[in-house]
Amino acid sequence: MPAKFNPALLSSARELRKNMTREERHLWYDFLRTYPVKFTKQKIIGNYIVDFYCADAKIVIELDGSQHLEPGAIEHDAVRTSFLNSFGLTVYRITNLEVNRNFTGVCEYIDCLVKHALSQGSPSQGELSRQGRD
Repeated sequence: MPAKFNPALLSSARELRKNMTREERHLWYDFLRTYPVKFTKQKIIGNYIVDFYCADAKIVIELDGSQHLEPGAIEHDAVRTSFLNSFGLTVYRITNLEVNRNFTGVCEYIDCLVKHALSQGSPSQGELSRQGRD
């Protein structure tokens, strides 16, 4: 199994923390930063930097923009998810559009995911909705 931390990505992770997308900033500053269970942003795991990571619940939250629908992106995301799953993590993908249109619902969804994971172990892989793909 590959190493979980890749120091070569540290400067990239720092840069991503400074330059979060509007949706990442909204989710971080208006919900996850003060959530009772600790989340970290732009966490290095292997050769990847995940958007949000909750170690206690073994959950990764990825916010997806329209580029995730481009050719090759779906396959790349599947490889990335498989890698993260190999560490016992469950990846949840939420669209930027969903964050913008239904922020309260996104927060409630994440809260349910964390509570479920902490009470029973990680639930099976899921996602908020593919309806609002942007």
